[in-house]
Amino acid sequence: MVDFIGLLKKEVVPAEGCTEPIAVAYAVSIASEQLGGKPTEVRLRLSANIIKNALGVGIPGTGMVGIEIAAALGAVVRQSEKKLEVLSGFTQEQLAAARALVDAHVVHVEQKATSEALYIEARLTDGADSSRVVIVRDHTNVVRVEKNGEVLVDEPVSVGGGSEDEGTGLTVDSIWEFATTVPFGDIRFILDCVPLNTRVSEEGLQGEYGLEVGKRIGAGADRRGALLNNATLRLMSVTAAASDARMGGCPLSVMTCGGSGNQGIASSLPIIELARMLGSSDEDLARALVLSDLVVLHIKEYMGRLSPLCGSGIAGGTGSCCGITYLQGGGLREIKYAINNMLATLQGMICDGAKATCALKIAAGTNCAIQCSTLALADISPTSKDGIIFDDAEETIKNTGRLMREGFAQTDEAILSIMLAKQLGSK
Repeated sequence: MVDFIGLLKKEVVPAEGCTEPIAVAYAVSIASEQLGGKPTEVRLRLSANIIKNALGVGIPGTGMVGIEIAAALGAVVRQSEKKLEVLSGFTQEQLAAARALVDAHVVHVEQKATSEALYIEARLTDGADSSRVVIVRDHTNVVRVEKNGEVLVDEPVSVGGGSEDEGTGLTVDSIWEFATTVPFGDIRFILDCVPLNTRVSEEGLQGEYGLEVGKRIGAGADRRGALLNNATLRLMSVTAAASDARMGGCPLSVMTCGGSGNQGIASSLPIIELARMLGSSDEDLARALVLSDLVVLHIKEYMGRLSPLCGSGIAGGTGSCCGITYLQGGGLREIKYAINNMLATLQGMICDGAKATCALKIAAGTNCAIQCSTLALADISPTSKDGIIFDDAEETIKNTGRLMREGFAQTDEAILSIMLAKQLGSK
């Protein structure tokens, strides 16, 4: 039997900054805590997905991007107990020390040849002591800690509840049953995402982050809204703005979903904003958010924790589509239609790392969610006669796994190769 509450509490958690470089900082922080002095060398071995998602994203409060500054800060700050908020609250003195480590070329990064999509290995030394930390499959799943060759932590690789070799047991039917019948008091905690993600959205609308996708889309509601109605623009604007801020290094936490802050943004803010427009009750909002989060987690167990496909646009957008469909009176039939509509539309959207243009993909996913929800509520859905879609949305979701394994096996390497070549060409 699925532990829905336990799964939600494990997978819907706050994080400050993009989760891939923050997970690197977390690993380095643990390793640094094992040393007596300041690290003189930080060696990182990372999977392709981690490198891809950490190369071009802003690190909160630093004005810098990338793996090196995240790792250096983790080495200096040493507050691993905060996990994905490990870099919150650092001082200017600590930032200066981290920048000095980067300038001294203390941090070295290499790609790890591994079948694991999420793999982080940090090896540190201060000249006297050495340490090693390994994280696998989940951003905080520490499987190995060593100090001077002595093993302090040795855990099995499997993380359970959505790991690559252990399914969650979720189905669309069971998600719907749980989300619509669980006592409201048991899921009230899911509303914790509302102030967190709304605050980041407001920061993105007010500040000058990234491409300012959310802010500029929002301006269309007043000046250039002929092609889209104001409600659609508003949902796209508030959602994309949060990604603008987060990818631009905004030092505020967001509520993640399935290990990704952008997924958490994409799967919650359209629902939160629509609930405000409709005057929905806290209970209806909570049920819509639970439905959305669980659909995201269900899709991601087939897409993979990290993958060559955009989890925020595809999984996050599909989750929000289900949530806004529910808020508009849709039932299980319409939810399944919404899923099929979304996956028929966005299935090929690639992930080319965490960076400013994530906001573009999230805006597109939100717009698609509105479109697909409208069609689902009008009893429109593709069938098994249409491409890779099945009559049963459950089968459509499951076959995203086959698409990943057989159709996108080399995509990540190609994407990373292009990104690294571009980076080297600019030097």
